[in-house]
Amino acid sequence: MASPPTKQSLLHLYHSMLRTSQSFSSYNFRQYFVRRTKSTFREIQNETDPAKLAAFYDEKAKELAVLKRSAIVNQLYGGWRLVVEKQKPQHERSDS
Repeated sequence: MASPPTKQSLLHLYHSMLRTSQSFSSYNFRQYFVRRTKSTFREIQNETDPAKLAAFYDEKAKELAVLKRSAIVNQLYGGWRLVVEKQKPQHERSDS
């Protein structure tokens, strides 16, 4: 049986998943994965069973790999920005 993950390794996984979730170019995907990551880690926050923690860590590590690949594809084929997102300022010509 594998040893349970340390608190530090769980925090590292959590931050990696949040960072990857923030890298989606699509607003809806980005917000969904951030919310989902926070809620799943909140559920396991007070868990003390080493077997459950090890299973959770393994599952989320695999999910992180899928999330990274999905974020790359989303960046390649990202669409227009939505109205709710911060828009990049439009530069005006100074000679007009």
